[in-house]
Amino acid sequence: MSVQFGTWNSDGRPVEPSYLERAGKLLVPYGPDAHGAYIKDSVGILYRAFHTTRESRRETQPYITPSGPVLTWDGRLDNRAELTGQLEAGLAPDSTDVAIVAAAYEEWGTGSFRRLIGDWALSVWNPISRSLILAKDPIGTRHLYYSFGQHEVSWSTILDPLVLLGEKSFELEEEYIAGWLSFFPATHLTPYVGIHAVPPSCFIRLEPGKRSVTKYWDFDPGHRIRYRTDREYEEHFRQIFAESVRCRLRSDSPVLAELSGGMDSSSIVCMADHILSRESTETPRVDTISYYNDSEPNWNERPYFTKVEEKRGRIGCHIDVGAHETILSDLESDRFTATPASGGRPNKAAKEFAACLASQGNRAVLSGIGGDEVTGGVPTALPELMDLLGEFRLKALARQLKFWALNKRKPWFHLLFEAMSGFFPAALAGTPKQRRPAPWLQPGFVTRQRPALTGYPSRVKLSGALPSFQENLRTVEAMRRQLGCAALPREPIQERRYPYLDRGLLEFLCAIPREQLVRPGHRRSLMRRALLGIVPEEILNRKRKAFVVRGPMTAISTEWAGLTEMSARSGNIVGEIIDQNAFSEAIRGIRNGREVHMIAMVRMLGVESWLSAARDRGLLSNASSRNALRLTVQGDAGASSESLPGKGPPRWEAVPGSATTERR
Repeated sequence: MSVQFGTWNSDGRPVEPSYLERAGKLLVPYGPDAHGAYIKDSVGILYRAFHTTRESRRETQPYITPSGPVLTWDGRLDNRAELTGQLEAGLAPDSTDVAIVAAAYEEWGTGSFRRLIGDWALSVWNPISRSLILAKDPIGTRHLYYSFGQHEVSWSTILDPLVLLGEKSFELEEEYIAGWLSFFPATHLTPYVGIHAVPPSCFIRLEPGKRSVTKYWDFDPGHRIRYRTDREYEEHFRQIFAESVRCRLRSDSPVLAELSGGMDSSSIVCMADHILSRESTETPRVDTISYYNDSEPNWNERPYFTKVEEKRGRIGCHIDVGAHETILSDLESDRFTATPASGGRPNKAAKEFAACLASQGNRAVLSGIGGDEVTGGVPTALPELMDLLGEFRLKALARQLKFWALNKRKPWFHLLFEAMSGFFPAALAGTPKQRRPAPWLQPGFVTRQRPALTGYPSRVKLSGALPSFQENLRTVEAMRRQLGCAALPREPIQERRYPYLDRGLLEFLCAIPREQLVRPGHRRSLMRRALLGIVPEEILNRKRKAFVVRGPMTAISTEWAGLTEMSARSGNIVGEIIDQNAFSEAIRGIRNGREVHMIAMVRMLGVESWLSAARDRGLLSNASSRNALRLTVQGDAGASSESLPGKGPPRWEAVPGSATTERR
C-alpha cells in the first residue's frame, strides 16, 4: 500500500516548495517506509510507501518510463506472471509491480488498465502531451481523489491535503450526506463540492481546459457458465475462491484475518490454512482476530470462531466489545477527519486491535466484507423468478413458485407479484419499508435527495442481460459505494484485502445460474456444498447471524440527554437536513423501546459532530449544494468531457446507482 499526492499548475507556474512540504507532512502517517518525489517546473508528485510484499521494498516511485510518462502506483498486482510473459520489456519474475505496470502502459496505453488484475490506483503524468490520467481498479478497493480549477489540478490518495491546503471553504455536497445516511453515496462523490473521487473501473483524463471520464472495463452480460452437474460448479467455485484467497496471501509479513465465526470470515481462514498446508506462499503464517460480546443475547460468536480455532490448532486475538466506551467519546476527536466515516477517537477495542497488529507484525488484513452479498447470503427467490419471467420459461416458473412458496410459507401469487414488481418503474413499485428515509429528515432534503436516500433505485429491464445479472451488478455497485466511504486506516496502518471482491470470483458468480447460489431452504447453496470438508460443518450449517442493534440502542438510551444537547447545539448546521425536534424526540423515544432507523441515527450523530468540527475550522461554507450533479461515464467507445470554469458550462447526466442488501 502507498499514498500519493500531486499538483499541476496548468498555466505553467512553478510549484511552490512550501506547498509540497505541507502536503508531504500530511502523507507521512500513511507511508512510513519510503518516500520519493518528482518535481519539475509546474508539476510536483509525492509518494510515501507502506510495504507489504518483497517486491515493493525495491520499488522507486514516482516511476519514470523510458518514453517519458511518470507513474505513481498504489496496488497489488495479482497477474504478474501472465503480464510478464506477454511483455517484452526485460522483465523478470521478481520485477516490481510498478515496473510491470509501466511496461504494460508503454505497450498498450490506457488499454492496459483492463489487463491489470488486483487492487490498485494509478496516476500517469505525461509531460509531453501535458495530460494527467487517474485510474482505479474495477471494484474500487483503493482511493484516489482529485480537484481541478481553471489553472491547477491536484490529486491525492487521501482527502486531507485537498481540503486543508485549498485555502478556501467548500460547499457541502448534500448528495454525499444523503448517501452516507442510507446506502452509501455514489462512488464519484466526496463531502466537498469541487473535490471528486475517481470512480471504479474508470480512468479520468485531465488536460488544460477539459476533463473526460472513460469506463475501461465492465462485467460481460453475455458471459455465461453452464455445467451439466452440481459437482462441476462446486469444483469451479472451490478453485476460484482458493485463487482469490491465495492472491491476498502475498505478503512478506504474517497476514491477519478477521474471524467472526460467520461463514464469510471462517471460509477465508479455513481456505488460507488449506492453501498453506499444500503449497508455499510468501506469507509465513495467517493470524486471526475475533470479537465477542457475552452481553448480547443474539450475538454469541465465541462458540463458532473457537470451532475454527480448534480446527487450525491455534488461538487468535480475542477482543471483548461488550465494555464499549460511550458514543459521545467515540464522536470526539482531536485531529482532522475528512469525512463522517473517518471516525472519532480510537476506543478500547480499536486500541486492542492496534496492539494485536503491532505484537504480531501484521500489515495486511483479510476482510470478509462482500461475502454475504455476492454468494447468496440473502435467501430471496426474486432474481431467479425474474429470470424465468424474462425468458418466458413458464413451466419452470410454475415449478419454482411452488417450491419457494412452500419454503417461504406464503401464497405463490404473492411471490409472482413481487417478481413482476421488479420490472416496474420505481415510482410505480414504491419504496420498500427498509429503504424509506428516516422520518426525522427534513421533507425538502428528502425530496432533493430521494435517489441517494433510497439506494439509487432503478427497475429491472426485460431486454438485454438476465435480471439476475442486473441484480448482481447492483450488488457490486453497492459494495463499490461502501468501499468508497471506508476511511484509509491510519491508527494502525494496515492494508485491507477483500477475497470476496476478487474480480475473477465476481465474474464467475455473475455468470452461473442463480439457482446454484440460492435454493429453497438452502441459502448459499453452492458455497456450502463446495467448502464441505474445508470449513467446519458447525459453521456451514449455522443459522444466519443476527443483525445486532441492542448495543447502540442501549448506549443511546443511556446517553440520550447528552446526545440531545449535542444535537440541539448543531441545529443551525444541519437545519436543512434534519427536523431537530423530531430527531431529538427519536433519541428520547429509544428509551421507551420505539422502533427507529438505528443505522441512520448513529450515522447522523457522527455527521453532526463532523460538520461542527469542519465549520469550526472554516472548511465548509454556509451554503450547501442543492443540485448535486452526477458525472457521465461512458464506455471505451468514447468519453464525456466537461469544460473547466470559465470555459463554458459542463455537460452532466444522471447516472443510476444501485440497491444493496443490508449486511447481517
